[in-house]
This record gives sequence, structure tokens and C-alpha cells, in this order.
Amino acid sequence: MRKISRLLLAALIAAAGMLVATAGPAYATLPGFVLSSTTASLPPTLSALATGKRITYVTTNINGGIITATGLVLTPKTNKKNRTVAWGHGTTGIADNCAPSTNQTVFWNEARLAVAEMLTRGWTVAAPDYPGIGTPQNHPYLIGASVGRSLIDNVRAARNLDPALSTQYVVDGHSQGGQGSLFASQLAPGYDGNLVLKGTAAIAPVNNTQEFINYIPGNAAQGYLVMALYGVSVVEPSFKPNNVLAAPAEAQIGVLQSGCLPEILATYQNFAATDLVEGGVVPDAVVAKMASYENPAQTALSAPVLLVHGTEDEAVPYFTAPILRDQIAAYGVPVTLQTIDGAGHDQAVSQSVTLVADWIAARFT
Repeated sequence: MRKISRLLLAALIAAAGMLVATAGPAYATLPGFVLSSTTASLPPTLSALATGKRITYVTTNINGGIITATGLVLTPKTNKKNRTVAWGHGTTGIADNCAPSTNQTVFWNEARLAVAEMLTRGWTVAAPDYPGIGTPQNHPYLIGASVGRSLIDNVRAARNLDPALSTQYVVDGHSQGGQGSLFASQLAPGYDGNLVLKGTAAIAPVNNTQEFINYIPGNAAQGYLVMALYGVSVVEPSFKPNNVLAAPAEAQIGVLQSGCLPEILATYQNFAATDLVEGGVVPDAVVAKMASYENPAQTALSAPVLLVHGTEDEAVPYFTAPILRDQIAAYGVPVTLQTIDGAGHDQAVSQSVTLVADWIAARFT
């Protein structure tokens, strides 16, 4: 009787627009369990197409520990197909105020275009903020296995809110989110339970970072490197970013918590290489450590892959794309690399919206 009462209470709260963990500690530690759900405020281009819920849900860290994360579940208003696409956003920052679910200024325009196309196709979109962005723990920036877990668990959460959704899903993402999508595909066989991953789309994904980390100091993108060093320290507390950063860069680290990506990039964009990192070069041991956490395709992916990359990418060099394609193909996984001539990092998303959606549609059955 007590169990029935708790389930009834959960149903009543859900009907009122808020689902909370009333079913007891055992349920509240299951990845994908929805701890809270509230109506989300969406950009106008998306609110015309979907109803949105901002959720807090259970996921895991890279060691399997239970943590919470926030994100969105967007449900098409028309033509609903009961298939789910997990969308991994590009870098927004690492502070709590950089969560796209609550801060529309970092719900990038290219992401809005991609998500709008998915909704038009009738797919529910699960869009995590990523662990530590909007939740108490620190964000393990560019630790791919962290984002991969949150993508899968946001799909689980979507199905917990809407049982009509099929077990079929596709992961899709850009930049940091593209990297996370590839990691999700690696993790899926041992992590996603009864879900069925049908495909993995990754647009300008972070990969093979050892090939370009030491081209970053001294150029306009070096704010990404500062965040990445702090990302390693979240999962490996003995790692001290200040042992790598030069004193002028250390003096500006407050921007990581006060600003989001535009402010972080602006803060560091004019630093000389020697003002960013000691000696102007990231030590080989640190490069190798970062690559071990950041590089996808260190194990086999579990579903067909679409890679999209612009030839003029200013954040993740295009030359890494064929390397990644060949690494994935070596596992026997079907992989297609679509090159977007002349496109930069963000343009690769906006110029491939239809192409990517068509590829996803062909994956669903």
C-alpha cells in the first residue's frame, strides 16, 4: 500500500508539471531518473515547434559515481515520431550560468538551427547542459566520457517523462558535443541498458588533441586550453593547472566562473604563448594526459558514424578529421566524412542541418 501511495503521489506531481524523487533512494540513484521537471523557456524559433521541460536527472561520473545533471527535453508539437535525438551542444563555458537550459544567450544560433530541424522531423530532442554546468560539482570540460554519459542519461530521462518514446535513439553534437557523441557511442553497449543506439553524428568534434594542443598558445582560441586544463583537474585532483599556466594567465582564471565562452576567449585571445603557459609550450606529459581523456575512438564505436567538418575550422583543425575517420573505420564501424568546403567551426553546423537530419532519418526504423 505504501508503494502504491508513493507512485500515486509521483503521478499527481507529474500532472502538475513537476516530477520529484518520491519513489525512494533506490529509484533516485538510477541513471536517467528524473529528479525534477519544470516548464522551460525556449528561444522563439524553438517554442513555435516544441514544448520544453527543463529537468534535473541522475547520471554518473567517469568512475561510475552517482551525480546529478540538468538539461532539456523538447517534444515536437506536431508530427511526433516517438524517436529521440540527443543533442550535444558546443562549448558554452564551465560556470553554472553557462547552462543552455536557462541561459538563452549561450543557446548558440547554430544549435537552434540544428535542433529546429530535428523537431520539424518529429523527433524528441534530449539536450543536456553537461555535468557541473548548473549543478554543484565542477564541470569536467572536454572529459569525453562525462558528456557521453550525460547524453545517454538525458535520453533515458526523456523516456521516463514520455513512455511513448521508442528505445531507438541517435546521438548528434557539435564540437565538445560532437566529441561527447562519439564517446556515447563507445559507452553505449555497456551503459545504455535497453536503449538502441542507431547512429552517431559528430560535427567538428574535438579529437586527436595531441596533434594541435601546442598550436593553441599564442592564438585567439587559447581560452579553450585554459578550460581544458581545469577540466583535467576535476577528474584528477592531483593535477594542478597552475603548474602549467604562466603567471599572467593564472591571474585571469576568475573569468572561468564569472563568464561564459565569449568572455573567456576575449580574456585570453591576445596573450603571448609565454604568457599563457610556462615556456610557451604545454609539456609532453600534460599533452598525453589531456589526450587520454579527450580523444574519442580509443575504443570501438557501436553504431554508424557521420563526421562533418569544415575546411576552415578555426577551433578544431580540419586535418584531424581524416585521421579520426580512419581510426573509427579501423574498428569495422561504418563511417562517412562529409567535408564542408570553406566552412568554419560553427558554420559546419549551420551549413549541414539538412544533410545531418537526412542521415539521422535514414538510421531510424
